[in-house]
Amino acid sequence: MKKRIVIFASGSGTNTQNLIQYFQQGEIAEVVLVLSNKKDAKVLSKAKNLNVKSLHFEKAELNSETGVLQLLKNTQPDLIVLAGFLLKFPDCILKAFPNKVINIHPALLPKYGGKGMYGSYVHEAVVANKDNETGITIHYVNENYDEGAIIFQKSVKLSEKDTAIDVAKKVHELEYNFFPKVIEGILNKNSRMDSDIREK
Repeated sequence: MKKRIVIFASGSGTNTQNLIQYFQQGEIAEVVLVLSNKKDAKVLSKAKNLNVKSLHFEKAELNSETGVLQLLKNTQPDLIVLAGFLLKFPDCILKAFPNKVINIHPALLPKYGGKGMYGSYVHEAVVANKDNETGITIHYVNENYDEGAIIFQKSVKLSEKDTAIDVAKKVHELEYNFFPKVIEGILNKNSRMDSDIREK
């Protein structure tokens, strides 16, 4: 039986689309639901075009015991993935799904993390500080922005001529290549843990 993934996203959904297509080609997992806090987010239509259920919710529903939390309990995901999701994730969901919520950040945390540090803001800061490398961080989500335990990091070299757009392209390549594989590894590890528990 395939593992179930729910994705939260706020924007264009390029990572979400990549994840859906990646898992549609395999037998390990499937994206069963895409949720967005923005009614006009392109991610919703991209999910629908790939035959994945997608829903919009209001901010108040995210923090409600009877809103998004209840929807997730009904869906029973094995993993909740934040892929460009800009709202702070609520404690009620984190408590209901311990160690099952992960996020991808477009920098090498703890650098360039925290509230307001996302997307182009991160890449512009990297260029402004003349860093010679950047990368991605995949981490568990906790009650603070970008402070959960790190699962995986991958760096990429930068040149002095790189603009924020160039940096974004390099980071996106890392995201598309490694994010699905890391998720697959987490689900495989959890599967082995489940089988070990059943055998004991």
